[in-house]
Amino acid sequence: MPADTDQQLVEKALGGNRNAFDMLVLRHQNRVAAIVARIIRDPKETEDVCQEAFIKAYGALRLFRGESKFYTWLYRIAINTAKNHIVSRGRRPPARDIEINELENAEHTIFLGDIETPENTLNTEKLKRAIEDAIEALPSDLRTAFTLREFSGLSYEDITEIMDCPVGTVRSRIFRAREAIDNSIKELL
Repeated sequence: MPADTDQQLVEKALGGNRNAFDMLVLRHQNRVAAIVARIIRDPKETEDVCQEAFIKAYGALRLFRGESKFYTWLYRIAINTAKNHIVSRGRRPPARDIEINELENAEHTIFLGDIETPENTLNTEKLKRAIEDAIEALPSDLRTAFTLREFSGLSYEDITEIMDCPVGTVRSRIFRAREAIDNSIKELL
């Protein structure tokens, strides 16, 4: 028996089926948590902000018209909840080192420069820190568009729905973010 689509689960939840929304949460919780974690940068607060985002989504479920994909609607709520959380704390996200798996060579070919040495490890860590700092320094709109594209793998169209702006604006923001990051790290390369 095929799994229900998001739209079917939304309709069931609106019809009073409490388990249907639970299924939506289970289906999307990891991706929502990843997006929220990238925005608030505090693992201790990520779970609370995610829970708040899902509570807001549940409360606003009747407002979901199905004109966009459910997950883009949900991600917009999660991003706004995370941004509001940061503002309510009167702070910017704390800086911390994170693993950026997407930057590592996906192929398993070993080159001489890839051999694990203390110097290579230090250089890799410096590069990761520089990239993370460059992402952190981006204006909020650029950072959000870049994160949704590069770390969440969303399409330009999905990002357009989440950020509620034209696709050209999304492309421009991602281009400007990449350019800023490249400029910040080019000395290390």
